[in-house]
Amino acid sequence: MNARECPPRKDGYDKVRGRARYVADLGRADVLHACTIRTRLPGGRVAAVHWGPEVAWAEYVVVTGDDIPGRNCVQMITDDQPALVKDRFRHAGEPVVLLAHPDRRALAQAAAAVRIEEEPGAGPVFDIDAALARAADGTVFQEYELRKGDAAKAAAEIEWRGTYVTGAQEHLYIEPQGMVACYQDGTLIIEGSMQCPYYVQAAVAVATGLPAGSVRIRPCATGGAFGGKEEYPSHIAIHAALLALKAPGRSVSLIYDRAEDMAVTPKRHPSRSIVRLGADRHGRLRFMDIDFVIDGGAYVTLSPVVLSRGVIHAAGPYRCPHVRVRGRAVATNHPPFGAFRGFGAPQSIFALECAMDDLARHLGVSPVELRARNLLGDGDVSPAGQRVEGIDMPGILRRALAHSAYDERQKACRAWNAREKRSRRGLGIATFYHGAGFTGNGERHLASRAGLRVRAEGTVEILCSNTEMGQGMQTTLAQIVADALTIPYDWVQVAVADTGDVPNSGPTVASRTCMVVGRILEQAAADVLERLRAQGGLPVPHDPQAFAQGCARFHAACGPLVCMSEYVAPASAWNEATFQGAPYGSFAWACYVAEVEVDLVTYAVTVRDFFALQEVGRIVHPVVAAGQIEGGIAQGIGFALTEKVVFGADGVMANNRVTNYILPTSADLPPIRVVFEQNGQGAGPRGATGIGELPMDGPAPAIVNAINAALGIALSGVPVLPEDVMAAIEGAKGGRHAIAL
Repeated sequence: MNARECPPRKDGYDKVRGRARYVADLGRADVLHACTIRTRLPGGRVAAVHWGPEVAWAEYVVVTGDDIPGRNCVQMITDDQPALVKDRFRHAGEPVVLLAHPDRRALAQAAAAVRIEEEPGAGPVFDIDAALARAADGTVFQEYELRKGDAAKAAAEIEWRGTYVTGAQEHLYIEPQGMVACYQDGTLIIEGSMQCPYYVQAAVAVATGLPAGSVRIRPCATGGAFGGKEEYPSHIAIHAALLALKAPGRSVSLIYDRAEDMAVTPKRHPSRSIVRLGADRHGRLRFMDIDFVIDGGAYVTLSPVVLSRGVIHAAGPYRCPHVRVRGRAVATNHPPFGAFRGFGAPQSIFALECAMDDLARHLGVSPVELRARNLLGDGDVSPAGQRVEGIDMPGILRRALAHSAYDERQKACRAWNAREKRSRRGLGIATFYHGAGFTGNGERHLASRAGLRVRAEGTVEILCSNTEMGQGMQTTLAQIVADALTIPYDWVQVAVADTGDVPNSGPTVASRTCMVVGRILEQAAADVLERLRAQGGLPVPHDPQAFAQGCARFHAACGPLVCMSEYVAPASAWNEATFQGAPYGSFAWACYVAEVEVDLVTYAVTVRDFFALQEVGRIVHPVVAAGQIEGGIAQGIGFALTEKVVFGADGVMANNRVTNYILPTSADLPPIRVVFEQNGQGAGPRGATGIGELPMDGPAPAIVNAINAALGIALSGVPVLPEDVMAAIEGAKGGRHAIAL
C-alpha cells in the first residue's frame, strides 16, 4: 500500500490534536442547560403535572406539550410518537416536561421538584410471543412476506425445525446524544451529534411549525453512531428547539448523560425466528420456511425498514426452490427499538446460519459440506429473485477455508479436546451476503444529490449531507474525488453538512455512503472536467498544475464553478408486495471462520482466532476498509458473548452503565485476519459496494456454531453468557457437571 492508496484521514488531525468540536464543546457563555422529565410507568395516562412551590419557576424556561406550535409528533415513517406526552403514553421514559436554566445545579433541583402523576394502563407486554397473542388488538406494526415457490407444500427427505433468538444490543457510541439550539432573527440553528441532518430538519420543521428553510441543521464532530444517531437526534433537536423558541437569542444545550442515553434511546431489535428447513438425503435444500419476528417497542420508528432488510436476508446466499419468509414487527411496552448496524440482517442471518449447522448435524454431514452444496453461484437466482452475476460463493467458501487453514485448525481442535480436561475448542463458520443501500426502490425515491465547489486555485470542496462519525467518510469521498479529477488528495476537503449550504445526499446509513454518494461525486467530477475543457486549455490527460490553471481561467471567464449531480439508481423491478425483484444495487459476500475455547470450570468462552474473507467489489482506502471489518467483528463478538441488555420491571434497560453493560475490550479480542476480494462489480465508484454493515452479520453465528461444535450442544440464542453455556451442558448431560465430550 502506498500513500495514494492510504492517505491520512481527513478527520484525524483535529481529533488527535483535540481540535475537533463535539456537541459538548458548543454553546456560548450564557448557554441554557436543559433536561427532560419523563414518565415512570410502562404505559398509561398523565393525569397531572405538579410543580414544587419551592422553585421560582419564572426563572426557568419550561416547555410542555401545550407549548408545541406545530404538530406534536416526531416525524418518521409513521407519525405515531409524540414529541412530548400530553395524555396517553406507551412506555416508561417518555418525555413530558422540558426545563432549561443557566445553572446546572439549579436545573437539577427544579427537575426534582416536578412530579408527574400517572395512571397505569393495561398490563404491559414485553415479550414477542405475548405481543403476537394480542395481534387482534393491533400489536403488529408491520408484516412482510417473501415467497418463492411453495414452501408449505414442498416435500423433503430430511427436515429440521428450530427456534433462534437474539437479544437487544446497546449502541454505546463513545459520545452520548446531544443538541444545541438557538433561535434568532427568524432562523432556528441546531448543532449536534447526528447521522442524518435532513431527517432532523424535517422533523423540527413539523414540530415547530417553521418553514424548513428557517431551520438550519449543522452536524458537529460525532463520536460514534452505528445507527443510534439516525432517527433519535430528531427527538433531542425538537426538544432543544422548543426550549430555544421560548428563549430567543439564547443557546439551549440538551446533552444526555450516559445513564439517560442508555435508558431511553433505541437499541437493536430483539428477534425470534422459527426456522424450518427441508433437504434431500444428499443435503440439497428443498425448502425454507422462516417465521421472523422483531420487537419494535412502543412506537413504529424505523421498524418497517429493519424488518424489510431482515426478511430479505433471512434466506441467505443459498439456492432453494421453495422459500417462505414471514416477517412481523410487533409492539411492546419497551422504549422503541431502532436502527443498529446491519438493521435486521444480523438477527435473521444468525437464525439461518445456526439452523444450517443444526441441519448439517441432523444430516450427518459437515457444516462446510452442507453450505458448499447449496451456495449461490454465477447465474443463480437469489430467494428474492435477483440474478447473481460475477460471484462464485462456493469459491469464496473454498478460499476462506484455505486462507484460514480450516482443516489444520479443525485437526488441532480435535487433538486439543482429546488431551485437555479443562477446556474444549471448536470451529464455526458463517456464509452470508449483505445488500448495500436502501432496499428496493428506496434509492430512487431518495433522489440523492451531491456536488463539488471548485475554487479558482484548483482546490475542491465536497458538498454532501453525509456525516463523519468515525467510519472514514470524509477520507473515502475525498479520495474518490481526487482520483476522478487527477488532483492531489490534499486539494479536496469536505464541507460541513450544513443544510443551509449542502444538498440532501440522503442519510448516512445502510452502507450507502461510498457506493451511492461516491458515485454521485464521480459524476460531478466528470461534469467539472467537461466544463473546464469546454472553456479550452485543459488537456487530456491533465496534471494537477494544468487543472489549477484551468480552474483559474474558468473563474476569470465564468465566475464560480459548482457542479451538482443526482444518483441514478440501477434499474430495479422490486415488488414491495411480493418481495421479489432486485432489492439492492449490489451486495458484499463473505465467509467468516471463528475458533473458540470454552473453559469447562468457569464456562467462559474465549474467541481465539477470527478470519474474515469478503468480496466487496472494490476497495477505495484499504486501511479504512479493514478498520470497518475489524470494528464490526469486535462489535459482533460483543453481540455474541457479552452485551446483554437487562430490562427492569418497567421495560427500561436496568444495566444502563458502562460498568454493567459489558463491551469486549482489546483484551477480549482475538487476532482478526481480514482478506478482501475485489471483482469490481459493485454499483459504486470503480465497482465498489458498501461494507460498513457487512461485518456485523457473521460473527455471532460463527461463534455460536463454534461453541456448539466444541461442546456438542445446541445453543440457539445470543448473547451467550457463561451461565447459558453451563445450562446447556447440564441439559445435554442430564444435569451432571462432569462431562467428557
